[in-house]
Amino acid sequence: MIPYGDLKAQYHSIKAEIDTAISGVLESSQFALGAEVAEFEKEFAAYCANKESIGVNSGTSALHLALLAAGIGPGDEVITTPFTFVATVAAIHYVSATPVYVDIDPESYNLDPGQLEFAITPKTKAIIPVHLYGQPADMGPIVDIARARGITVIEDAAQAHGAEYKGQRAGSLADLACFSFYPGKNLGAYGEAGAVVTANPEYAKTIRLLRSWGESRRYYHDLRGFNYRMEGMQGAILRVKLRHLERWTEARRAHAALYDALLKDSGVVTPLQMPYARHVYHVYAIRTPHRDTLVDALKAADIQYGIHYPIPVHLQRAYRDSRYGEGAFPVAERIAGEVLSLPIYPEMQRSQIEEVCEVVSRNACAISS
Repeated sequence: MIPYGDLKAQYHSIKAEIDTAISGVLESSQFALGAEVAEFEKEFAAYCANKESIGVNSGTSALHLALLAAGIGPGDEVITTPFTFVATVAAIHYVSATPVYVDIDPESYNLDPGQLEFAITPKTKAIIPVHLYGQPADMGPIVDIARARGITVIEDAAQAHGAEYKGQRAGSLADLACFSFYPGKNLGAYGEAGAVVTANPEYAKTIRLLRSWGESRRYYHDLRGFNYRMEGMQGAILRVKLRHLERWTEARRAHAALYDALLKDSGVVTPLQMPYARHVYHVYAIRTPHRDTLVDALKAADIQYGIHYPIPVHLQRAYRDSRYGEGAFPVAERIAGEVLSLPIYPEMQRSQIEEVCEVVSRNACAISS
């Protein structure tokens, strides 16, 4: 069996470091926030080439608090993409704002800046571009459009640890950036965790208050906050894993290059790294109009796969909106019906990639012949 990802293999590759870090937290008994979280925040901010990082308990919480810190609330509109995990849109609903969607670019699968201005109204207060699959959105024009209108930009960088736009790190491309450290992410905790990164000290101060019940000091509550603290254990684990992230990223990029080469003449569409981007390949998503046939072939060969994501948010039952019916975002809807994520993780062996490509190529060619 070829797994979609292998967290156990990653753990065993750094087991001694991880076990020491966990033991240190047990000895200190700093289980919520604490020194390890504080040190991780400094190190992750530096990794993102930014000033402040605030650790929280999930990527969704990071988005929620970023929106609150930016003053987004009832009556406001937030522009984002319909082709994302639902957490991006859920966070907009958490602050009682209204999501407004813009279709995606057919090559990068990220928010299409060419359609952005048509979606802006006097109620638009924020834009959340998503760095889907590990590739940054085209941030230059997005930020320029936003700056000219006084609109806040929040990166959803949940899948983009270490990604770059024109040589600049994800996490430093906008007013705020939100990361997830869900276990399967390129930088994953051993449980749930997330962070907000920003250069704005007022945003950072507000988010630090909001993540821990709005307390300025013990039992003195200045804001109506939340229990969104990062656990000390996750901070310690993430500090260890951050030291290995660049090596793991280069392994992912090498695996993606091998996939590209082996699938070149297979008949499937492989991911395109945009000229402005350093893609970190959290997901390696091919496209084919015959996805179900390839899924059956992968199952028969005992190869795990993913589909990210089969239904755009505006067509999800829980997020349906009378403003947006089927056909509202044709590019997102077409690509959602074709994407298929192949196994990719740093510890993957060349022979495993070759086996996956042989199954994909053999069946894709049979379909097209």
